[in-house]
Amino acid sequence: MNLVVRLLVNALIVFGLAWALPGIEIGTFWTAIVVAVILGLLNAFVRPLFILLTIPVTILTLGLFIFVINALIVLLTDYIVAGFHVKGFWWALLFSILMAGLNSAFMRPPRAGDPEYRG
Repeated sequence: MNLVVRLLVNALIVFGLAWALPGIEIGTFWTAIVVAVILGLLNAFVRPLFILLTIPVTILTLGLFIFVINALIVLLTDYIVAGFHVKGFWWALLFSILMAGLNSAFMRPPRAGDPEYRG
């Protein structure tokens, strides 16, 4: 159940960012769900490989290259999903930064006192 809730929240964030950012276009809410799934899969399987291959650059830039990797993941999602279009690298970078910030705001880990806390 937790996975479904996370997926729907991510889809809502994707849909909201597509509405708010003129450089991001999305067709329907179902496309936003597909984008959320593909982003999750790419972040789970491709992103670690990108990070491993770019360790020297990441160290040299004090970790800021991770933002570039996130933007590349968004552009790869644009290539894979029909109905989702990003108008360039800078829009992908802004989308990935806002997506990460909103995810951390909405998906905070449970704290002591929360009903779902198992500490």
